[in-house]
Amino acid sequence: MGWHGYLTLWCAVFGAVALIGYGRSLAGTTRAQRTVHVPGRIERVRQPRHGSSRREGISVVVSYRDPGTGEEVTVTNDGERGETITVAWRGREIGVSYPRGRPHAFRLSSTVGRRGRGLGWPTFAVFLVYAGLVTGAAIEWGWPWALIGSGGPWAVAIACHLPSGVRQTRRRRARLASMATARGRIVAVLRDVSTDEDGHTATTLTPVVAFTTHEGAAVTAYCPPRTADPADAPGRELAVHYVPEDPSVFTFDPAGDHRSQGVDLALTVAALVVTAAAAVVGAALV
Repeated sequence: MGWHGYLTLWCAVFGAVALIGYGRSLAGTTRAQRTVHVPGRIERVRQPRHGSSRREGISVVVSYRDPGTGEEVTVTNDGERGETITVAWRGREIGVSYPRGRPHAFRLSSTVGRRGRGLGWPTFAVFLVYAGLVTGAAIEWGWPWALIGSGGPWAVAIACHLPSGVRQTRRRRARLASMATARGRIVAVLRDVSTDEDGHTATTLTPVVAFTTHEGAAVTAYCPPRTADPADAPGRELAVHYVPEDPSVFTFDPAGDHRSQGVDLALTVAALVVTAAAAVVGAALV
């Protein structure tokens, strides 16, 4: 079987996966559509133990109501329970999801989300079909078609995303400008050791900060990645800048975060220019 046959098989298999996935979504039978999503409330927060793993997350007690039965459920996030909770305070609202009729088989998320449609894998299958077609075109008619087939759609996607990216950057900068300041204290440093294939070990240190907002919320949170001298951090006091309506958004360096917003937007514009230029060059060489 030549490459045409392999390409046909590739497109047929992933095309079938996409059709089945979209069909299940239309029928409302995907796993995401059969999952119940409800808001949960943190009732209690336990301070992380110094030297423990960041993978454990901040231990919390969460309560939520099962809309099917009206039962009030109270659980803890011990074990693998969805997202790692890295910012917590009593009264914070987080997302809880579970299979219909099984409220104790829950998973947590940092945000309260809407029910998905289960289109992730079918859409990825469509992408694989398209990638196969672009590869086939490049083999059959020459590499400029690879530039057209890859650069063009990416340029369109980035151009469609750019306006919302600009709005998000403006909102983030406005939030940085509206931040309040509280005194925080490093209460623990979490330690994770990993070993690669060659037997080399790497140690990751994650400081945990505790601060109380002016609104009275006692927040416990993992520090941002670039915290200076994490090994010597326990007991250190520092200024925490946070968004009053959402203390999960905080920083120790507002000026640095402000600069990073501009860098992110510049990288998006650069990606748009590069992908559009690739498509134009490919079209010129065809």
